[in-house]
Amino acid sequence: MTRGGAIVAAVVLGLLGGVAGFLLYNVTQDTGAGVPTGEPGPVGAAEQLLGQPRPAFELTDVDGARRSAGEWDGRVVVLNFWATWCPPCRREIPAFIDLQEQYGAQGLQIVGVAIDQQDLVQPYIESMGVNYPVLVGELDAMDVSRDYGNRYGQLPYTVFIDRQGVIRAVERGEVQRERAQALIEPLL
Repeated sequence: MTRGGAIVAAVVLGLLGGVAGFLLYNVTQDTGAGVPTGEPGPVGAAEQLLGQPRPAFELTDVDGARRSAGEWDGRVVVLNFWATWCPPCRREIPAFIDLQEQYGAQGLQIVGVAIDQQDLVQPYIESMGVNYPVLVGELDAMDVSRDYGNRYGQLPYTVFIDRQGVIRAVERGEVQRERAQALIEPLL
């Protein structure tokens, strides 16, 4: 293949990946319409978890170490499911960095769960200066997201957990800093 052909192939693959990401993002914005009666929609699945203990899980962090949810017991945990290809996810990260810096000493622990490829996540979080643990997985991370009430894989998806490990709030879609702060402060 010529250099020009390789460039065209790379551009086409990049465009196809972008279209796939866009379609996946739009499909996951489902509000639950059309969900069969008796089955909780995306809202119902998450709502059923409010006031319940957080599910246990293990995932690998960006450095390849296995990490478990129990590692942050006794802290207020903000569990944020995201991906590098998701624009609203990327917009949230600076606010989470600021919140971790502001409230970390008071017991806040933000934990990112990237539903993405390791080789894409590592350079991205380094470039952003992420100051909290980021776990990475593709299918495994999607399973964890589902365990936390995200039935249709919507991103971003954020779960607020109190010091006793009880789920107190779930936010679907992009969370503004003020909203996250309002959910965090009463739990500290």
